Amino acid sequence: MDSGLITVGLPIALAIIMFGLGLSLTVGDFARIGREPRAVVLALAVQVLVLPVVAFGLVKGFGLSPLLAVGVMLLAASPGGTTANLFSHLFRGDIALNITLTAINSVLAAFTIPLITNFAIRHFGAEGELGLQFGKVAGVVALVLVPVAIGMAVRSRRAELAARADRPVRVFSIVVLVAIIIGAVLQERENIFDYLSQVGLVTGLFCLLSLTIGYGSALLLRLSHAQAIAASMEIGIHNTTIALTIAISILGSTTVAMPSAVYSLLMYLLATAFGFAITRGRKGPGAASTPAPLRA
Repeated sequence: MDSGLITVGLPIALAIIMFGLGLSLTVGDFARIGREPRAVVLALAVQVLVLPVVAFGLVKGFGLSPLLAVGVMLLAASPGGTTANLFSHLFRGDIALNITLTAINSVLAAFTIPLITNFAIRHFGAEGELGLQFGKVAGVVALVLVPVAIGMAVRSRRAELAARADRPVRVFSIVVLVAIIIGAVLQERENIFDYLSQVGLVTGLFCLLSLTIGYGSALLLRLSHAQAIAASMEIGIHNTTIALTIAISILGSTTVAMPSAVYSLLMYLLATAFGFAITRGRKGPGAASTPAPLRA
């Protein structure tokens, strides 16, 4: 997967996806942290600080090879995305909180992904094969932040255009994700069953632990059930398109991409089962308090 189509096409596709994310955000989404500080700070702290520690423990415990270990850490560093918003909406979570977390996470990820990934590369001894030098780090920052900023600028001036573009961009995101997974699997078809046996359990456990920690920590902080659902989905459902693109087009390794590819397949099933489990017995799939309506 080292052709020009991949090395150039994947970043362009991700830029379009991040532009679409920007079309759904406003400056007010960032400002909301002042109105809901406990919920936002908790979710971000778990996402940025706790999840890498959980992933590191799983990688060490299962003794993954260096490249797969880096892949799991890259996955842990990737932010939540629009899919988390959809799952939160399905189970009546606080959509406004999800949108805020997605907005802030998109900014933080541009800096936390290089930090965590470089740490993993050095720690697991993959330094000879991989590396995120300054130029590549700058590329990650630009790839994530610039399209989001442009999308937000378009939304502020052309709200109707942003609303019309939302569905096509979501469909495009799904198509790109599926194409990346298929391409990575075909590239590594001789080793795919070994990878599944090595990282299937790790990524499945990581997904369930992420969902559980997000939900449980929110309840411990006595947030509403709607906020707990939002936090669990934002923390447990990662934007694997970012992780896959960085692994393949920036780090140049389909092996590093394998944990994110496997996670992409598992997270929809696990998040759905988790959502039904935490809402079972309630009047609707949702929360005690009424969440903000889903925004176009």
